[in-house]
Amino acid sequence: MIIIDGSEGEGGGQVLRYACALSLLTGEPFTIENIRGGREKPGLMRQHVTAIEAACVIGAAECSGLAVGSSSIVFRPGRVTPGDYHFAVGTAGSTGLVLQTILVPLMLAVAPSRIVIEGGTHAMAAPPFEFIERTLLPVINRMGPTVSTRLVRHGFFPRGGGRIEVEIDPAPLRAIACVERGALRRVGATAILAGIPFDVGERELKMAAKTLADWPPEAFVTRQLPAEQGPGNALLIEAEFDHVTEVMSAFGKIGIPAERLAKTAAGRMGGYLACEAFAGPYLQDQLLLPFAMAGGGVFSTVKPSQHTLTAAALIERFTGVRFAIAPREDGVIMVETAAR
Repeated sequence: MIIIDGSEGEGGGQVLRYACALSLLTGEPFTIENIRGGREKPGLMRQHVTAIEAACVIGAAECSGLAVGSSSIVFRPGRVTPGDYHFAVGTAGSTGLVLQTILVPLMLAVAPSRIVIEGGTHAMAAPPFEFIERTLLPVINRMGPTVSTRLVRHGFFPRGGGRIEVEIDPAPLRAIACVERGALRRVGATAILAGIPFDVGERELKMAAKTLADWPPEAFVTRQLPAEQGPGNALLIEAEFDHVTEVMSAFGKIGIPAERLAKTAAGRMGGYLACEAFAGPYLQDQLLLPFAMAGGGVFSTVKPSQHTLTAAALIERFTGVRFAIAPREDGVIMVETAAR
């Protein structure tokens, strides 16, 4: 039984998601205490409960202490069974983070699966749908499995109501190298609005264009969704290279000026473009688990986040797989899967 202190390292929900996935992959049960101890509101939230429930369903697992607000659980995995599954968060909790919990176990299952997840698709502190579709899954598909996803309906905070559909055709994972991102092919910034005044998007794009001054005017567009899908606002900033696509995002919030969130997102994209790394700050920790299960591989990235360092430590505890993390002369960070 692996004992985890949920307040250590990143101290949030990522520890839960990775622990559940690793438990299903290795057969190791775990106990986690002080759940989300590093957060202002500790304990399980609705989206975390849904993610763990999803892990229990696909993996015939038993979990005691599973309830909103709980500060500790005991998780005992069973056998992962592929199939047709439907999970609903019931709030604007992230559909992408629920998917993160079950994706790798189902990618390594014995047959295909189809997953429907309802909840938030564009919300703060979580990857938007476009990041999963355009940034993460193309790398996953290079490793052997075939995973496709479709956005059926947007879901914004606080209403939720979004829906994604995911098709997973499993295959053994092969080690790959993701070091060079190649030439820049396309850039774009999209302000998505649903039940929000049009000028909010215009202000976001104006600030983004000011920060990314060398981008052409036609790269900045506004997309208006039906009002009943809102209220909600998301800004997506995208750079497509030969070998990887990076998506930076920001989400409208009451009391936060549109210009401020746009400047932050555009600044992050500017920082990524200024270096030569393959993986940006949000892709890096998403690659660790598939690379570990492949038993090899290397990728270049920006400075490791606390999310990444926490995930790497957790993976080593469950699997024995270590990651060698070291800078190149140009400052780019190389992450290489080490031997067990």
